[in-house]
Amino acid sequence: MNVSLAEINKARETLAGIAVRTELAYTNTLSDLTGNRVYLKMENQQRTGSFKLRGAYNKVANLRADEKKHGIIASSAGNHAQGTALAGTLFGIPSTVVMPKNAPLSKVKATRSYGAKVVLEGTVYDEAFAEARRIQAEQQLTFIHPFNDPLVIAGQGTIGLEILADLPDVEAVVVPIGGGGLIAGIALAVKNLKPDVKIIGVQSKNMPSMAESIAQKEIVTCNGSPTIADGIAVKTPGELTFAIIRHYVDDIVTVDEEEIASAILLLLERVKTITEGAGAVAAAAVLNKLPGYKNRKIATVISGGNIDVNMMCRIINKGMAKSGRKVVFNIIIPDKPGSLWRLLQLTAETGANVLNVAHHRESRNLPLGYATVELELETADQEQIDAIKQLMAQHQYCVNTI
Repeated sequence: MNVSLAEINKARETLAGIAVRTELAYTNTLSDLTGNRVYLKMENQQRTGSFKLRGAYNKVANLRADEKKHGIIASSAGNHAQGTALAGTLFGIPSTVVMPKNAPLSKVKATRSYGAKVVLEGTVYDEAFAEARRIQAEQQLTFIHPFNDPLVIAGQGTIGLEILADLPDVEAVVVPIGGGGLIAGIALAVKNLKPDVKIIGVQSKNMPSMAESIAQKEIVTCNGSPTIADGIAVKTPGELTFAIIRHYVDDIVTVDEEEIASAILLLLERVKTITEGAGAVAAAAVLNKLPGYKNRKIATVISGGNIDVNMMCRIINKGMAKSGRKVVFNIIIPDKPGSLWRLLQLTAETGANVLNVAHHRESRNLPLGYATVELELETADQEQIDAIKQLMAQHQYCVNTI
């Protein structure tokens, strides 16, 4: 079966009352920073926390009785897992999901909570996929592919219909790419209704499999490297998605880890929305990779919000350090009563907030009679950090930034 606009419209009917019609929200923050009118398609607010429910449910809803008989199986980095698990439960079909061993714990727990049996195998999606295919053949299960399936693509394409309904004069749609199911569906919907709208795909620079495949005009396997955008870390694109993207997508750009992390933090702090790495790549591209776009109406797909809490903490801490709102000093002080108190008193005079203090006397290069203090401070900006260092130097403290 080919994917058509008619199939996407049919999927919209199938998903009525199941998938949330997510908001297309205007963002002053990204608009002011880029000189465009930027809207966010908030699929991080979808049921299960990502767009994946749309495609998975549409596929399961169209299974024949014999395909449902023994149960369903999927492979996923996390979001398709949850969508498949919920779809199976809603239809009363047992589901198994194979996920990489390093999948975020939050996604593994959520998948189990939606009713699926979870198998952990491999370190990347492609290895989990191979194991899922092995189990499928062994147990005669029906495979629910995360992207290379017409019904899955049609389900994801309903996002394109919603964008056009909410913003009829949209000029560009920016979409994350992993295996390509999301952008394939959106591109089909949008280009068939408004061919002049630009469709821009975004991949992690660490795993640019679709970008390399399009550049070489054939599907290639990209070994890549780990990325915080684990949801789009796919080594080999699908044949169907590749063909659709090659025909309908205008451009593919890549974003690096710093750009993704900065976008996650910006969306959290300024837009008040939580995104995972894969969910933030489109925003990262709008902020960093579209210099030729000015005064355009841009719809940006925030594809998911299922970020691991520990990862979020690391991103926040690194982002605060990068922006000068957190700093750690290593300071040498005399090992005498009152020395630490005087250091902290001086710090308090600067207005910085002390977050943590570690006092050490044992160090290979430390002179006898001295101690080192690791001082973690919450600061306003880099200017305040520089002022603190200058003040401490004036008081004969040896200060190094960690």
